[in-house]
Amino acid sequence: MSKMSTDRTRHALNGPTMGTRWSALFHAAPGVDAAPLKAALQAATDEVDAQMSSWKPDSDLMRVNAAPLNVWIDVPMRLMTVLEAALAVGRASNGAFDIGVGDAVNAWGFGRAEADAERIRKILGSPRHRTHEMLEVDPARGRVRKHAPLMLDLSGIAKGYGVDRLAEVVRAFGISGALVAIDGELRAIGLQPDGEPWAVAVERPDPEARAPHAILALQDAAVATSGDYRHRVDVGGRHLSHTMDPVRGGPLAASPASVTVVAATCMAADAWATALMVRGSRDGAELARRQQLDALFIDRDGDQLRETRIGPLFENHPAPSARSAALVLPQNL
Repeated sequence: MSKMSTDRTRHALNGPTMGTRWSALFHAAPGVDAAPLKAALQAATDEVDAQMSSWKPDSDLMRVNAAPLNVWIDVPMRLMTVLEAALAVGRASNGAFDIGVGDAVNAWGFGRAEADAERIRKILGSPRHRTHEMLEVDPARGRVRKHAPLMLDLSGIAKGYGVDRLAEVVRAFGISGALVAIDGELRAIGLQPDGEPWAVAVERPDPEARAPHAILALQDAAVATSGDYRHRVDVGGRHLSHTMDPVRGGPLAASPASVTVVAATCMAADAWATALMVRGSRDGAELARRQQLDALFIDRDGDQLRETRIGPLFENHPAPSARSAALVLPQNL
C-alpha cells in the first residue's frame, strides 16, 4: 500500500435531503477541517430540494405545476437544467421517461397523500399527454410554459442531479477522489488513495433483505438503479412498483426486477434507469443499444435471477481505466 493511502484521514460526511440522506466519502490530509465542505454539500442538496421537490408546496417545481396553461413561468437555472435533460431523455426514449406523472404518483399513494381509488379510476380512464411535447422550455430566458395540464414529478432524475451537485462541490474544494451518493444513486470521482477504483454494490432485487448481487469498480462514473422491490403498493394481492407507466397512468404491470445504468453523470444514469425499467428487458435492451448505454437488467425467472447485459462495460468486463468502470462479479454471492 502506498504512503499516500496511509497519510490521509478518512472522512464520511452525510446529511438529510429529499426524504433520505446524502453522503460523501473521501480522504484528506490530517488536520483538514471538513466542516466547511459539509456545509457546502448540505447547501447544494438543500438548493436542489427547494427547487425540485414535489413534497414542498413552495418549491419552484410546484410553482410550475400550479401555473396556468400557456403562460411563461420563470424558473431557476438548476431546475431548467434538469427539465431540459428530462425532456431530452423523454424524446430519446419515445416517452418511456416522462416527468408528467405527478398526478399518477399522488393518486396511487406514492406522494404526499394516501392512495385514492376515485382518482386512480379517473387517471386510468383519461388520455395521457407526453410531457416532452407539451412542456416548452426557453433556456435563454430561463422560463417554461405548459400547453396541456401537467403535474410534473422529478423523482426519477432529481436525486441523480443532486449527486452531480455533490460531485461539483467536492471538486471545487480540491478533492480529487471521492464517492458521493443520495440514497442508491452514486458517483465516483477519481480513485481511492491506494490507487484502486471505488467499489459500489449492485443490490440484489430482494424486498426482504439487503445483499449485493454484484460489485462495480467505478472511476469517474455514476451509477443508478431502478427496481420493483423497495417502494411498492399492494393491489388485489399483487405487488406493484412505484415506477409509473406514463401511457397507462399507473404502476408498471410488468417490469424487470431492476435496471442498473452506468453513465458519465448521475442525472443521466438516474433518468435512463427509469426509462429502461418502463421499456422492459427486451425493448429496453434494444433502446439501451441504440443509445449506447451501459445497462444491467435483472429479471426473476422462478427462484432464479436472469441477467441481460448491454454495453461494453457489462458485456466485456474491461479492466478499470481512467475513463471507464468495470463490473466485477464477486465470488460466492
